[in-house]
Amino acid sequence: MSIQVDDEDHYSPYPTVADDISVALPLMDDESPKEERNGKKQTGRQIIDTCLEMTRLGLNQGTAGNVSVRYQGGMLITPTGIPYEKLTEDKIVFIDADGQHEQGKLPSSEWRFHQAAYQTRPDAQAVVHNHAVHCTAVSILNRPIPAIHYMIAAAGGNSIPCAPYATFGTRELSEHVAVALKHRKATLLQHHGLIACEASLEKALWLAHEVEVLAQLYLSTLAITDPVPVLDDEAIAIVLEKFKTYGLRIEE
Repeated sequence: MSIQVDDEDHYSPYPTVADDISVALPLMDDESPKEERNGKKQTGRQIIDTCLEMTRLGLNQGTAGNVSVRYQGGMLITPTGIPYEKLTEDKIVFIDADGQHEQGKLPSSEWRFHQAAYQTRPDAQAVVHNHAVHCTAVSILNRPIPAIHYMIAAAGGNSIPCAPYATFGTRELSEHVAVALKHRKATLLQHHGLIACEASLEKALWLAHEVEVLAQLYLSTLAITDPVPVLDDEAIAIVLEKFKTYGLRIEE
């Protein structure tokens, strides 16, 4: 898939992905080199563990949400309709750069916006999507989360946007995601939930959880006053600069 977005945040009128379900590829497991199979299995386990942790943190429930990792020019993603507790490594689905998936497996219906996230953000190695309660509540209001707290900068700027509503699984939704993630690592989806992308599964899950906390803070503050007090752009710029070395041990 190739979603073209220009510097004005406009879409190309010529999308390159059909709206129908992705085409099946031959199964990889039996004929792939052992090292490749082991790598795929290990990554699949990490995806499952992330899904389970997402549920444990209260960010998701049932079969809602999905998780992916950039992998061999495409991605590995959770399948459709299987509860996280029943997931096994062999059920994780590979989708190539053209949107073709492994034969005999059905990827998450949201695979398009995962692919859009990877194409929009070359720095992203993992994508987490969920229906966290507070994020979804803010998305229903169709509001971005403003700079109510300095941790807003964790998503890359002074706000977390809210992408316009479109039916789940559609090319239209993936196009909205591409624009929203152009300058951010996370976005709300109107009447839907949240997407967060980062350099690893661990960081993507951390960011998703952080955005949920921010959404809860925002709703709590809105109950008292609207508009809410926010940090100015200069304050957020300072935090963004400090975050460049946040968590790093700098040797002297």
